[in-house]
Order: sequence, then structure tokens, then C-alpha cells
Amino acid sequence: MLNLAEELGNVSKACKVMGVSRDTFYRYQQSVEESGIDALINQNRKVPNRKNRVDPDIEEAVKAYAVEQPAHGQVRVSNELRKHSVFVSAR
Repeated sequence: MLNLAEELGNVSKACKVMGVSRDTFYRYQQSVEESGIDALINQNRKVPNRKNRVDPDIEEAVKAYAVEQPAHGQVRVSNELRKHSVFVSAR
């Protein structure tokens, strides 16, 4: 992508051809200028944030109910599960 932008002489066209945003292009360019091309290859992915995960028991209860009653909406599912002491937001 960086080479294509240089060949075309136009960052916007290169980004459009490659299907990336200009912001991404400039982040890649800065990374290459600071640390070389190996910096792009060796980028680490972010570790997923597991803080918002629900308890596995609640997740299983919701899945089981969804399989039993696929036509029920989110509010009804929340209300029905609440009757069985499983507290889930309707949202």
C-alpha cells in the first residue's frame, strides 16, 4: 500500500484501491518511518476485553431459553428468565 501510494503519487487513490482508510495508511507510514517495515509484520493484536462477559451459567440459561422459545422477544425472555432467578437485562 505504501509503495502503491508512492507510485500513484496520491494517497487517497492508493487507499481506495487497497480498501483501507487514510488514517490507517498514515499509521502504517508512521510505523514504518519509526521502526522499519518489520514493525508492520510483527504487530501484536490486542487481547480481547473479557470484562463484559456474563457468567457462564446465565449465558447457558439464555441459550437454552432461546432454543426453546425462538419467537420470544428480548423483553419477554428477560421477564421469563427472571421468574427462574436468572437476571438478564432486556437490552
